[in-house]
Amino acid sequence: MLGHIAYLAAIVLLAALVPAERLGEGRQALIVVGLLGGWRYSWALTNFARAIYFRRHAYPRRKAAAEAAYALRKIEPAAFFLCTSYKIAPEISVPVYQSLFRAAAAARGQATVVASVVDGADARLVRRIYEAMALDAAQVRLRIDQIAGTGKRDALASGLARIAAFSPGAQDLVVLVDGDSCVPADIIRRSAPFFTQPNLGALTTDEAVAIRQPGAFKDWFCLRFDQRQVMMCSMGLSNRVLTLTGRMSVFRADLATHPEFIRLVQHDAIDHWRLGRVDFLTGDDKSTWFWLMAQGYELGYLPDVRSVSMETQPGPRFLPSAIALMLRWFGNMLRTNARALRLPPRRIGLFVWWSIFDQNLSIWTTLAGPIAAISAALLYDPIVLPAYLAWIMLTRYLFCWAIAAFRGRSFPISFPFLLYFSQLMGAAVKSYVFFRLDRQKWTRQQTETGKTGPAVRRFGSAYLHVLALGWLALAVLLMTSAT
Repeated sequence: MLGHIAYLAAIVLLAALVPAERLGEGRQALIVVGLLGGWRYSWALTNFARAIYFRRHAYPRRKAAAEAAYALRKIEPAAFFLCTSYKIAPEISVPVYQSLFRAAAAARGQATVVASVVDGADARLVRRIYEAMALDAAQVRLRIDQIAGTGKRDALASGLARIAAFSPGAQDLVVLVDGDSCVPADIIRRSAPFFTQPNLGALTTDEAVAIRQPGAFKDWFCLRFDQRQVMMCSMGLSNRVLTLTGRMSVFRADLATHPEFIRLVQHDAIDHWRLGRVDFLTGDDKSTWFWLMAQGYELGYLPDVRSVSMETQPGPRFLPSAIALMLRWFGNMLRTNARALRLPPRRIGLFVWWSIFDQNLSIWTTLAGPIAAISAALLYDPIVLPAYLAWIMLTRYLFCWAIAAFRGRSFPISFPFLLYFSQLMGAAVKSYVFFRLDRQKWTRQQTETGKTGPAVRRFGSAYLHVLALGWLALAVLLMTSAT
């Protein structure tokens, strides 16, 4: 409470520093900032409204209809769980695999857990967990898929090929799980009814995070997952989510074991006009998402089912760790967005198509606001900065309240700062990655591509990046009449 009071007092103090008559010459810059902000805020409010409608009205109706249709089925689906693990600490692997075996035992049909591991120690640990839980081998089968440590994509492809050998049908389910994510025990019972819809290809669920060490990294992840719930609910209204998270998603088994699906997961790539052939190192969740979207399948969202991600900070400091993760996340997003935008809007839905387009557009609109404020402060009057900071603090605080209210809980005062950090630093990282789509890195495996390419290509990336930022700054200066 004291933190919130101090935060609000800082807003009032900053606003009090700004006499109205001093803003006269810089009003054009503030108008530009206001227009850009109004556009971004209206988009956010649209998603909030859609999310509320989906959560309170559309989803309960869809759930009731799905469960009614499922009750008429006489055959329970077979369930296949594929979990990929690489250099994950035992204190994380144990609860993860325990949750998998509990979920498999709770499935009403036969269940198979495929554990994709690299180290023999991991294979032995998984077997010990399976044996300690005293599961019925006729009901819950365990298959260890020990492969070379050549990456998650190879692990998924190998595991899916093992599942394909069981010849699963359209009524069966495949759950893809990261080695640091705990699945709900009732995931099959909760998700199976929705697959009575013949055009549903996959679905994903809400996520929570488990981080032992309190601090900025934990708060940042909690905020991200709260924001994710809002956006996923908004997209869920269109039955087309923007990603099938690799932490845990559920697929129709005949689609997940389709040869073309497996091939794309293992060997996805794009052809870039300047960078040439870019093979995907990371972003398997974007590959699965794109394949299903391109085939015209719907992708659902369950807001009342939640997995738990056991995250660890990649490095000792928050800032480098956050940037490393954003480089991976946004790289995966931008490498897929261009080809997703080439899909017909009628196939994926106009709102979803625009949402994908907006992910690219928001890079530049987010950066334009600070550029306009700083330009006005340098060229007109520094008093513009307190006004801008007060506006940023107030709007982010209100947005945090809206996000928290959607979850039905309060939030720490670190959230507004982390929200603006995510927006501004996220836009900067996206602009960096946008011109360097060949740069990829796995934080856990320390595998990296694109860092040591031809000097001409690296110079071209830097040149185009600087040129784009220069044109953006010039456009903002022209709009604020600073030239």
